[in-house]
Amino acid sequence: MDMKENVYFVSGIDTDAGKSYATGWIARQWNAAGVKTITQKLIQTGNTGMSEDIELHRRIMGCGLLPEDMEGLTMPEIFTYPCSPHLASEIDGRPVDLAKIGKATEVLSGRFDAVLLEGAGGLMVPLTRDMLTIDYVREKGYPVIFVTSGRLGSINHTLLGLEAIKSRGMTLKALVFNAFPHEDDETISNDTQAYLREVIARDFPGAEYIDVPLI
Repeated sequence: MDMKENVYFVSGIDTDAGKSYATGWIARQWNAAGVKTITQKLIQTGNTGMSEDIELHRRIMGCGLLPEDMEGLTMPEIFTYPCSPHLASEIDGRPVDLAKIGKATEVLSGRFDAVLLEGAGGLMVPLTRDMLTIDYVREKGYPVIFVTSGRLGSINHTLLGLEAIKSRGMTLKALVFNAFPHEDDETISNDTQAYLREVIARDFPGAEYIDVPLI
C-alpha cells in the first residue's frame, strides 16, 4: 500500500480541541475493528525525551509504550519549549528535520495498516518560518481528520479549517466531534453538532462524521 493511502493527519480547530484524546480514541476503535493502527506525533513541543501526547495515546489505547515508541519513530522531533514548532526549534537551536519526520512516517506506514499522525496545534501552525502545517500535509497528500468541539466559537473555527482544506484540494477523511473534556454549554454543543453534521453531509459527502465520547 502506498504510504499516503494509510496515513491520516489529525488536526483540530486549535491547541485545545482535544486532538490527542481523539487520536488515541480512534486508534483504539480501529485496532478493535481489526485495523492495525499506530499513532505518531508530527512534532512534540514542551517535552524532553518523551512525547506526552504519545503517552496519552497509549493510555487511551489500553497498551503500554510500543517498540516503535522506543525507536523514536512515533516522536521523531521533540523540542523543549511549549510553543509553535518554528519558535521551539529556534529556541532549542536546531532546525525541524522534515526529512526525518517523513522517513519515520514511511516506516510506520509499512509496518501498520493505518497511521494517525497528530499535528501540533491547528492547520495553520508554522512548522518553520517558510512552511505551514497545512502545506506539509498537502505536499504529502495525507487525508485530514479534523477535530472540533461544542464550545462557543467552534463553528467559526471549524468552517475556517474546512475552507482551508477544500481550497487546497485536500481530502477530508472525517470531522470528529470531541466530547472531551465535556465542559461545553449543552444548548450550544447540541446545536453545533447538528449544524456541522449538515455541513459535512452537504459539502463533504465522502467524509465521515465521528462522535468521540468520554471513556
